[in-house]
Amino acid sequence: MYNIKTLNNISKVGLNNFPKDKYKISNDTKSPDAILVRSAKMHEYDFETSLLAIGRAGAGVNNIPVSKCAENGIVVFNTPGANANAVKELVLASLFLSSRRICEAIGWVKTLKGNENVATLCEKGKAQFAGPEILGKTLGVIGLGAIGVKVCNSVDSLGMNVIGFDPFLSLENAFHLSQNIKLADDLDELIKNSDYISLHLPCTDDTKNMIDKECIGKMKDGVRIINLARNELVNNADLLKALDCKKVAKYITDFASEDLIDKENVIVFPHIGASTPESEDNCAINVSIEIMDYLENGNIINSVNLPSAILPRSGKPRICVIHKNISNMISSITSVMSQSGCNIDNMINKSRGDFAYSIFDIDCEPPKNLQTDISSIEGVIRVRII
Repeated sequence: MYNIKTLNNISKVGLNNFPKDKYKISNDTKSPDAILVRSAKMHEYDFETSLLAIGRAGAGVNNIPVSKCAENGIVVFNTPGANANAVKELVLASLFLSSRRICEAIGWVKTLKGNENVATLCEKGKAQFAGPEILGKTLGVIGLGAIGVKVCNSVDSLGMNVIGFDPFLSLENAFHLSQNIKLADDLDELIKNSDYISLHLPCTDDTKNMIDKECIGKMKDGVRIINLARNELVNNADLLKALDCKKVAKYITDFASEDLIDKENVIVFPHIGASTPESEDNCAINVSIEIMDYLENGNIINSVNLPSAILPRSGKPRICVIHKNISNMISSITSVMSQSGCNIDNMINKSRGDFAYSIFDIDCEPPKNLQTDISSIEGVIRVRII
């Protein structure tokens, strides 16, 4: 029986994916094999020695200490693309909200309540809420992952010109990108030529505060910026100054902060990009599949701190080893297995940065001391026998 601990409310559609005869799910289990989490902060979390995996029901993992987890042999999974359509739809809504002064118009009409001449006043006052159409304008999409690609393709069908930039564009995402999308050679090319800019990239040391005074200075006058990715991508102080001088016409963000609330030409959402029933179900289903495959088969897919490694099961005993990515590790592990009388029937070894992961299928019952002997090898972090 595997024990699954939940730190947030996880969609029942996903939780029901776990067979009840093999998995026990609770929010207070003391020795979990895996944890399912959405937004709960885990940087101060005391990891139980039993913990093998953390499944993030979503894409971002800023709330999880992924490096610390790798050092402790804990695989961190996420669900890229599961909420992509939900975020894409909010980006499309943001495009219109950034242009047509819709929120301002709604707010103004509310002030007319109780007035007998509402229709007349609306006709006289509507001119103040005029805004440009998006047809024929240029949208720059920074970051061409699952969400960025969907945004590009949808906006292309709305008649906008689209420029995309992503120095790490994958072949899979490039394949799904409409042929009408222009790929910028560098970020400056996109920045200088876009009427609207939408951010779709993670926050790293290289991207933090990337939208700052210098970057904004290269943009078109009256640019409209949409940030549904990460709050830290934008330097709020520089942005507010650009709004004051009309360099930036509108800023829409999914990340509320005190300095942005109730500011003119700023629209702030309460982090609702993925807040749809469909998105929450998709994330929970995907993460349940990833966790089950790892616990039962040792396969890793969509991990953020360890390499992907998939080896089809043959029904034979399987040895799974998380280890440092250093020389002679495989030979050291296989030497111990050979000395224990184990013949390797099939294997896979993958690395990612400082860490690596190896799976060995053997054609005999593993000796009782095998797990201990492999664990004693310098550089080995965790050993499992399935």
